[in-house]
Amino acid sequence: MKNLIAIFCIVFTATLSYAQPPKYDDLKVLYADANYEKLAKIASGYTEKDKTKKDILPYIWLSKGLYKISLSGSTDEKFKNSYKDAIKYLKKGLSYDIKYNEGATFAENREFWDKFQGSLVELIDNEVSSGNYRKAYGWVIKYKSITVNDVGAKFMMGACKYQDQDKPSARTFWQEGNKLLEATSSLDGWSKADKTMLKLGLLHSAHALKSSRQESQAKDLLNKAAQWFENDKDWQERYDNIVNSPKKTK
Repeated sequence: MKNLIAIFCIVFTATLSYAQPPKYDDLKVLYADANYEKLAKIASGYTEKDKTKKDILPYIWLSKGLYKISLSGSTDEKFKNSYKDAIKYLKKGLSYDIKYNEGATFAENREFWDKFQGSLVELIDNEVSSGNYRKAYGWVIKYKSITVNDVGAKFMMGACKYQDQDKPSARTFWQEGNKLLEATSSLDGWSKADKTMLKLGLLHSAHALKSSRQESQAKDLLNKAAQWFENDKDWQERYDNIVNSPKKTK
């Protein structure tokens, strides 16, 4: 009887150990040591192995490594697209996490997720401010793939398409954005980047509407979200410029 109990304990312990996903301490150490290229190589290997290719953490660590490499200015040909590759792996990891884990792993790694989203929003804003609407649109598409709150992205896509003289597509994105916005009752739980994307998407869309002499539509659009940006000075200044500035006359 004692032998049976001992065997059962061994089997149970082994089963429990097998059921627990690896913690990937090796990737943590490589990141802590700033050995980002090796981190990217090892993490990439995990994403290709049958046993670990659907684990979420390797994708997050791979994205972390690639993001750091993109900031380093590496001249290594293997990492010439490190920033875009970081987006690709973050997208894949997020899709697996939502499908198999209800997004729990990304929620636990929120700090990096938010930071990366923020870097992409800054890039989009810079392209829009420079009038590079096609480039901005391309980056918004990528942003949309690494967020679970794409309301702002819809409006930004509409603004970019409008400025690129594709008004039918702009209207479609705005209609989709409006449906999502009307279904949004709170921004609680949203990342800072998602909130900023919503703000910028609405402001640029309203500016486009006003430039086509649709002042009332521009005002109505901004008022749908004004309650969430009452303490945002940038929003208030730009809102006032769009809504309260004199209409242009010929």
